Amino acid sequence: MTGRIRLALIGAGIFARDVHVPALHGLDDTFEVVAVYSRSQANAVTLASQLPGQIEATSDLPALLARDDIEAVDIILPIEVMPSVVERALRSGKHVISEKPIASTVVTGRRLLDLYRQNSGQIWAVGENWRYEEAFERAAAIIHGGEIGRPLLCHWVVYNPIHPDNKYYATPWRRSGDFPGGFLLDVGVHHIAVLRWLLGEISQVSAVTRQIRADLPPADVLSATLQFESGLTGVYLATYVVDAPWPPALHVTGEKGSLRVHRQGLDVTSGGVTRTVAITPHQGVKAELAAFAAAIRRGEAHRCPPGQALQDVAVIEAMLRSAETGCQVAPEQIRGSRDENVRL
Repeated sequence: MTGRIRLALIGAGIFARDVHVPALHGLDDTFEVVAVYSRSQANAVTLASQLPGQIEATSDLPALLARDDIEAVDIILPIEVMPSVVERALRSGKHVISEKPIASTVVTGRRLLDLYRQNSGQIWAVGENWRYEEAFERAAAIIHGGEIGRPLLCHWVVYNPIHPDNKYYATPWRRSGDFPGGFLLDVGVHHIAVLRWLLGEISQVSAVTRQIRADLPPADVLSATLQFESGLTGVYLATYVVDAPWPPALHVTGEKGSLRVHRQGLDVTSGGVTRTVAITPHQGVKAELAAFAAAIRRGEAHRCPPGQALQDVAVIEAMLRSAETGCQVAPEQIRGSRDENVRL
């Protein structure tokens, strides 16, 4: 097929409204949004009104997936709801982009991945927008290009307080405690995706977790040591309780230099000289949607194949298991994830 991709949005929550819709406005030469689904008809109508053209607002998912004039779907739903809807969309034969994480557990994700791999010609991307943030693109080029030499050590301390005035606090499912890790999974897969992209596979983890605030179950602090297959050793600390006045920068030290990177900025020191790289942040969702379209229309590789997304979950799952058992844990290895074409 040629021309604009006829797309349906499945989900009408905060992230759909505040991020996906603006990104699609910037891609109106690529996508034509023709339908919006939500379990709430009123929410579907509200989101549809933010988009141009004649758009069906519906609460009938089977009818939407049965439409043969819809080529692809963009699924933006809560973590516990997502896998069943992804499965239905894959079985419908449509191209799918779904929000991260791919699933709340490796077991569920494997089932979806096996289903997807049975259907040749179908595209499924898991929307990991941090793989398309300019800061991390630049960092990947610096590290993989050898500017700081072989990476030896890394550490990443993330302060991301989720207070009642945070818009994501108001979504009850994120604080329900009904899926493993809570915010440690929901946000943590971003960090693991970046670490694996920049520094390679993680072979062993040792972690502790803690719940400080009762309204952020099942845990709101994670501290882990990471062993990478390359021999690099790292430390990862994430908290959703307290704030700090510094940006949550990933630090990487190599044989020839060092790198500090976060979504808003990047500094690199090499040969005794430090330079700062200007960054345009928060463009990842638009870029991942454009890459999804290029995969559909031109068969181009993209950075968000489901095997990679499931490996991200496997690392988080290993951390949570380590915290439960007090033992070092090796993340499960997802068959084929290393062979997927992740384009830099």
